[in-house]
Amino acid sequence: MKFLIVFVALFALAVATPINPDADAVVVRQDAEVLPESFKYAVETSNGINAESEGHLENQGTEEEAIVVRGSFSYPAPDGVIYTVTYTADKDGFQPSGAHLPVAPEA
Repeated sequence: MKFLIVFVALFALAVATPINPDADAVVVRQDAEVLPESFKYAVETSNGINAESEGHLENQGTEEEAIVVRGSFSYPAPDGVIYTVTYTADKDGFQPSGAHLPVAPEA
């Protein structure tokens, strides 16, 4: 009887575990270049995720020294739409944009 209860509990747990179709995704392309004052990378996975980014150091040696990064990423959503986000990250913070992201009203 104990065996049956344990078996049913394990079976219920296995059935309740969601199946993740992205679990077997692999990297199909990856490029990277890292230098002392800049970087660039691109990656693409077999499940349709893409990301690219590049950054460089501005105002080196001053109090205003900062890294500036520009890039984008895209991914297919469960609804079949491919969402893309482009962004800039600099002294003013992270600034994303995309057709599906809300836009703040102009002041």
